[in-house]
Amino acid sequence: MRSQVAVEEIMTKKGKLAVDVDFKEIWIKRDVNLEEREKEKVLRSEAKEKYEKRTEMEKKNFYWRVPDMRLKKWYLRKKRRSWRRQ
Repeated sequence: MRSQVAVEEIMTKKGKLAVDVDFKEIWIKRDVNLEEREKEKVLRSEAKEKYEKRTEMEKKNFYWRVPDMRLKKWYLRKKRRSWRRQ
């Protein structure tokens, strides 16, 4: 990329590719060096360990991910009930 601004703009809009059927299989990931890859590998293994140690109740609510070089608890969306007055 020619500028950091262009990179940031592309990275923020990359999620919109999944909406388009023609580009659903395309993944864009930030280019990282060897040190960053090693750090991400450690974070992914830590996430996997935490993922496997979840209780049944926790499995219904969240899982662990490593977005943007951070270990993060990713909450599952709950189905919304439609409340109708009768």
